[in-house]
Amino acid sequence: MVAALIKGLALGILLAISVGPVIFAILKQSIHNGHKAGYVFVAGVSSSDITLLLICNFFTSLFQTALKHQTLIAVSGSLFLIGVGIYTFFFKKVIVDEDNNLKAKVFRKRDWAAIFLSGYFMNMLNPGVFIFWFAWSAAILADSVTYANPLEFRMIVFGTCLVFVLLTDLLKVALAGRLRPKLTIKNLHFINQLSGVILIGFGIALCWGVLSFGAKLK
Repeated sequence: MVAALIKGLALGILLAISVGPVIFAILKQSIHNGHKAGYVFVAGVSSSDITLLLICNFFTSLFQTALKHQTLIAVSGSLFLIGVGIYTFFFKKVIVDEDNNLKAKVFRKRDWAAIFLSGYFMNMLNPGVFIFWFAWSAAILADSVTYANPLEFRMIVFGTCLVFVLLTDLLKVALAGRLRPKLTIKNLHFINQLSGVILIGFGIALCWGVLSFGAKLK
């Protein structure tokens, strides 16, 4: 279905170009820890999107219950971002060898799991992502009933969207990986501090926005 492909591509572009902490986290992981770490982080983000999409489409009541606790989720996500930002700004170190050259970090299985889960939960705890999938799942579900095979229509739309977003995230990792060999210790340290400030800023803005909105409703 051409219409389904076009709508899925449009959704993918909308999600891919949205500016958020995940974009900067992908770039930071790729530049600081290498392209493999970037790919693992992206896998976590993509798995999170799939989880949210499945919940929206097949467990609507569960998702609506989660939305009732949107403030709690937003505050938890904000604190998570702020915590990661503080760690990145103050404690994240650039690893060097005995000659003071950049040293490739050796990752253990639990390190890969931690990177995957950080991508998963950073995306999952973002209320903007929650609202995106909920709103568009409802819209696509209503639109799909006008087609001969509604399930196939939804699968094509969301499948196209997810694949497009995944490909753009992989492209970010590849581009960041090309920059990494040219970076100095000083530059990597600056990137850590910049990433920390961005994450803290997103966390504070998210928390402030949700709490302010909640106060206006009272």
